[in-house]
Amino acid sequence: MLPPSEGKAAPERGRRFDPGALSHPELAGPREQVLQALIRASAGADATTRLRFGASLAEQVEANTRLRDARAAPAAQVYSGVLYDAAGLVNLSGTARRRSNSSVRIVSALWGVLRPDDAIPAYRLSMSTPLRPLAPLGTFWSRHLGGALDPGGSDVVLDCRSQDYARAWSPAPDREWLAVRVVAIRSGRPVVVSHHAKHTRGVLTGHLFRRPEPLPRTAAGVAAAAAELIGPVLADVGLHPPVRSGPATLELVLSD
Repeated sequence: MLPPSEGKAAPERGRRFDPGALSHPELAGPREQVLQALIRASAGADATTRLRFGASLAEQVEANTRLRDARAAPAAQVYSGVLYDAAGLVNLSGTARRRSNSSVRIVSALWGVLRPDDAIPAYRLSMSTPLRPLAPLGTFWSRHLGGALDPGGSDVVLDCRSQDYARAWSPAPDREWLAVRVVAIRSGRPVVVSHHAKHTRGVLTGHLFRRPEPLPRTAAGVAAAAAELIGPVLADVGLHPPVRSGPATLELVLSD
């Protein structure tokens, strides 16, 4: 499970966006609701204020009004932030690309959930945006994503999402659920680091698909695969049990 990225590369070539071609077609109705609300909210003179974006993003917010006719490209290409740069999903080929497209799900404030090969336009909307009348969007999507994601099998869910996006869906209670925490050792103690967290989650994501072994299907298997990065990337890997009904934690300790 990945979040989208705030930074998005607007496709300059390619086909026009076709919402009917997205995976998980059962989400067509909710997607249309969010798209309509976003277009309406983005058309007003006070759109940036209403959507709580800075004035520097006014052009991107206005572009939301033209999403139905915009050019589209694979989500792995449109999402251009630190995590996606580190994961390099858009550069995968062969078995690694097939693994990625079948296993990765990206939770999106606009589209609900996507595969890396779903063709989407660049847009400006986050899960924390107060998009009326649907806000909070995490709650809105939590009512719809179960049908799309719960039948996804029994393999472990490796969760790289931020808190806002995690609210949109949680795995069934009987399924292994593993959140990723990135820490550095400071004065002998682990300290959560935000600066390198996205990059490290991206490195782990790309590693899981590029390694020759099959994708791990359990939390212990993911931890063992992550331990292969000990050296230049990681100093240690820890696996901690869940607290109450939350996920277990995969702790990635950064190398100095």
